[in-house]
Amino acid sequence: MEQRKYGLPTAITMIVGIVIGSGIFFKSDNILIFTGGNLLSGVIALCVAAISIVFGCLALSELASRTDKAGGVITYAEVFCGERTACGFGWFHTFMYYPTLTVVVSWVAGVYINMLFGIPNTLENQILIGSVCLALVFAWNVISAKLGGYFQNASTLIKLLPLALFAIAGFALGNPTASFAQDIQSVQTASWIAAIAPVVFAFDGWMVATSVCHEIKNSKRNLPLAMIIAPILILIVYVLYFVGISSLVGTDQVLALGDAHVDSAAQMLLGTAGAKVVLVFVIISVLGTVNGLVMGSIRLPYSLALRDMLPAAQNYVSVNSKTGIPMRSALLSFLACVIWMVIHYVTQKFNLMPNSDVSEISIVVNYLGAILLYIAVMRLAKKGEIQNKVRGYLLPALAVLGSIIILIAGMQNPLFWYNVLLSLLVVAASQLFYTTRKTK
Repeated sequence: MEQRKYGLPTAITMIVGIVIGSGIFFKSDNILIFTGGNLLSGVIALCVAAISIVFGCLALSELASRTDKAGGVITYAEVFCGERTACGFGWFHTFMYYPTLTVVVSWVAGVYINMLFGIPNTLENQILIGSVCLALVFAWNVISAKLGGYFQNASTLIKLLPLALFAIAGFALGNPTASFAQDIQSVQTASWIAAIAPVVFAFDGWMVATSVCHEIKNSKRNLPLAMIIAPILILIVYVLYFVGISSLVGTDQVLALGDAHVDSAAQMLLGTAGAKVVLVFVIISVLGTVNGLVMGSIRLPYSLALRDMLPAAQNYVSVNSKTGIPMRSALLSFLACVIWMVIHYVTQKFNLMPNSDVSEISIVVNYLGAILLYIAVMRLAKKGEIQNKVRGYLLPALAVLGSIIILIAGMQNPLFWYNVLLSLLVVAASQLFYTTRKTK
């Protein structure tokens, strides 16, 4: 019998903590570059991109309320789409989606730690320190599931402090009303659609919370609640922060300074020491995202093994009686991350993915795959299992629309089709294994 270790607050903070990482701190300038400095267009882009998470969460909460079996998204695919689809989702998430996200965010932690301590910010140092961070986060989650949950709660609260500081300061000291009044005349559809691309990463990761659904107390009630509360909170925080810091520093200065605009804002409010303080907050924020991703990823091989969807599945189904963690599952997840860290290093070292990273290989494809789950919600409504038409049809339809918008934004990347091909190869391998297993 699985231990129920996490309550509603941890479920909420897991989603918030994973989604709000380093991206929101350093994507404001990228958004404004696409919108030509138009603040209102940037806000529209944030809201449109949020469709994918807000309505995606609302749609998946319908599935979450109907099962609490281990696996999260894998379970939803299995129960509502079939075993073959579940195997594809599981392999994609286990060997591509989770590890690529985890590796990139760990690498970002290495970048900021180098900056904080004045270590030469070479790619080798970034990868080395990022790998140490990755190993430490895996270690404390394996030693104690509760410790990982406590860190998730604490890091989420800590990372909200600088966001709140810049939001409040921007509205108090800046003049967002004047900016919006000026921008209304120049909003262009093309600009805010293009601006969706840099915010996709900042909104990603929300599905991870579903992987620990079987460890959440009263999960049929608490997980759907968390999946409704968290994305709405995230959208509010993002919009307030984006408007606040853009008003505080000025959109022209944000464009001119690039990522350094955060440091500039910190110095305006807190002095020279403010840059270091904000950097500490950002590092905690990034590590909180790594922690949430690891909390989800260490359960994935275990969830697949329970369904006999992995080679030598019997090796991954045991759970440590003291920690409540599937240890071999955690080890396989860690090894997948190590492999992707090496791949990430090679792609960055030789500039194989200009202005991109290995996480983009899977993010857009994941939203594409999620459409299958949204359609499953509509099928439940058609069968009469969901009586409310808004919940059964409108919400999943809006979630599908959000995924399509993100797909269109992702297609602007010149490497998009190469990324899709690699993702499809992983899914194809899962289908080959599934067919072979069935034949035997």
